[in-house]
Amino acid sequence: MEYTEGGICAAKGFKASGMYCGLKKSPADSGKDIKHKNDICLFASDALCNTAAVYTQNKVKGAPIIVTKKNLEKSGSKAFAVIANSKYANTCNADSEEKAQEMCALVANEMGINQEQVIVASTGVIGQTLPIEPIRKAVPELVKNLDYGKNLEAATAIMTTDTVKKEYAVKFKIGGKECAVGGMAKGSGMIHPNMATTLNFITTDCAVSVKMLEKALGEIVKVTYNCLSIDGDTSTNDMVSLMANGLAGSDEIADESEDFEIFKQALCEVMTNLTRMLAKDGEGASKLLECTCSSAPDKDTAITVAKSVVCSSLFKAAMFGEDANWGRIACAIGYADAQFDIEKIDVDLRSKAGVICVCRSGIGTPFSEEEASRVLAEDEIYIDINLNQGEESATAWGCDLTYDYVKINGDYRT
Repeated sequence: MEYTEGGICAAKGFKASGMYCGLKKSPADSGKDIKHKNDICLFASDALCNTAAVYTQNKVKGAPIIVTKKNLEKSGSKAFAVIANSKYANTCNADSEEKAQEMCALVANEMGINQEQVIVASTGVIGQTLPIEPIRKAVPELVKNLDYGKNLEAATAIMTTDTVKKEYAVKFKIGGKECAVGGMAKGSGMIHPNMATTLNFITTDCAVSVKMLEKALGEIVKVTYNCLSIDGDTSTNDMVSLMANGLAGSDEIADESEDFEIFKQALCEVMTNLTRMLAKDGEGASKLLECTCSSAPDKDTAITVAKSVVCSSLFKAAMFGEDANWGRIACAIGYADAQFDIEKIDVDLRSKAGVICVCRSGIGTPFSEEEASRVLAEDEIYIDINLNQGEESATAWGCDLTYDYVKINGDYRT
């Protein structure tokens, strides 16, 4: 298992394109420094893909979620291509579903495939009408420009308040065949997932049945994306899709074999790294927070405790202020919806600058405030919680809460 370049194009047979079509303001018109100008992208496979997806559990669901779900049901969970835009979420408008369907139809007609074999995704402002004409003009060019090395064009096209593109890929072997799993993600705010988070697209050239894709994705989402929180808000458009085209030439994974475990390990590697990137690029964030709960009685308890800490606004604010106020950790552990003995818990705070022991057996321990400030001055902070009550562990990711988060969201729409 090793890192490789290429993002969603790392796997054989996947090509991408991205462009500026006019959905976003141009840098000249906006008066702002827009580092990522692309606002629409397309990626596609040379072969029909077995596909799995998970979606937001927000009761208000974006039209792209509704249309994608219907398409995969009609196609038997098969897909060739994904079209995605930024700036407009295409959600809560009278014509939202019609426009999501048209986006699929435009790609299908241009590529000569069935409409239900296209996944559609949108991200941006909710409730503002999506201009469809720029997309109609862009699709022929997107299809024409599809290429195996254009993952960066696609990864930047889905950025909204993101400050950096997010992509990751690994290569590995199954049955002597070199395979790859690669992905790209977007997200900076409105992130508190429930079955999915932000927009995440993952590709592989492994041959994997739909059933096993769904199983792998469900299991890995639970311990990666679903363990991420930026601000406690679950978006209407959150989606993760996983496409497998089988072009690596390996035998199809159709059951829980050794090959399936290798594939899951690769998928977990990609999704974990994308999750960390999403957390580190939280709106206004200056620090990545990674909380690991170990020695828990069961996996769900470990997840619940770790997430409770990274979701605490008071703790997030303390980390921004580089204040080792560990009582806020104890408070968040205490209201976690799980059963455990608080009197057995140990807590450490650490970074590359060192480790501070703040709690043993549920009781605070003396520590140097000067040393604590030095440790918490780093941009990646690790919170280690040992329940001392079992063998399971889990990690959750988040970021600090800064003044800039309010500034960004105070005028996000305008």
